[in-house]
Amino acid sequence: MQRRQMLCAGVSAATLGWTTLARAQTPEKTKVTIAVGGKNLFYYLPLTIAEQLGFFQAEGLDVTIVDFAGGARALQAVVGGSADVVSGAFEHTINMQAKGQRMRAFVLQGLAPQIVLGINPKKMPRFQTVADLKDKKIGVTAPGSSTHIMLNFVLAKAGLKPSDVSVIGVGASNGAVAAMRSGQIDAISNLDPVISLLQRSGDLRVIVDTRQPAEAQRVFGGPMPAGCLYAPVPFIERHPATVQALANAIVRANQWIQRAGPSDVIKVVPESYLLGDRAVYIDGFLAAKGALSPDGLIPPKGPQTALRALASVDEKLAQAKLELDDVYTNAFVQKALAKYPKG
Repeated sequence: MQRRQMLCAGVSAATLGWTTLARAQTPEKTKVTIAVGGKNLFYYLPLTIAEQLGFFQAEGLDVTIVDFAGGARALQAVVGGSADVVSGAFEHTINMQAKGQRMRAFVLQGLAPQIVLGINPKKMPRFQTVADLKDKKIGVTAPGSSTHIMLNFVLAKAGLKPSDVSVIGVGASNGAVAAMRSGQIDAISNLDPVISLLQRSGDLRVIVDTRQPAEAQRVFGGPMPAGCLYAPVPFIERHPATVQALANAIVRANQWIQRAGPSDVIKVVPESYLLGDRAVYIDGFLAAKGALSPDGLIPPKGPQTALRALASVDEKLAQAKLELDDVYTNAFVQKALAKYPKG
């Protein structure tokens, strides 16, 4: 009788343990809204892959992705409460901490910004240096977005202030291409596939190219983390299993992309992403693939690099006392990699 009681007690304890573990792994919030600015961009390709291949669903999530004209507007959606998580540029986490709102990145999509600054050769045939952009109209995906931030950084290195140019939001799709080709703007700070499309048609001369991690490190002086999933710290603390599920899905997408060829990607992404030219999309993917994260880990020196870039054009940010360890965590990615090892 005593042995039977001990056995039953052991079974009950084991059952309780497994039940607790299962509960801990079940997302606290299964319906999640992700805001993104320019979903069609290679910058956010892991997000689309995770969605299209069912990786979010496999983790027990029902994800709705809402697309905006730029990352700044996607961030506004989360701040306003209409979305839970941002798929956006890492540097926004630093900007928001300086404003008293704690945001934390928890899985990386891009090792490098992939942003290209180029001029319209028809409008600026005598262009020589970045200083020649003074008083020019420059298109960005949206004011305040990562394309705008990089533009400001490059201008600052050339001795120009943000106010020395006119910035125009042109989006990240056909509208950006049309603005450049029609001469509405003199230069553009944007991403692929927009950049590859303009290059192929001869409507863009590249000045700064951060699609390669080595070039991005040269421009920014260190590793510059790019696209990531980030959320308000209270959301992460209340929903750790949900955040883990999101990280798992993106890590799987990152790994799939590293194994994939251009034809594999074209079969998965929506037709609208191709902007009417499959060859250009292939060019863009090949140019961007090296800048996409293979594992989702955020480089420890990345926050310092991002802060330097931001501080170069924002004196208040340069003087702010920030806790950079608070703007990111690799804990969720490390658990995801244990579940889905590379290889």
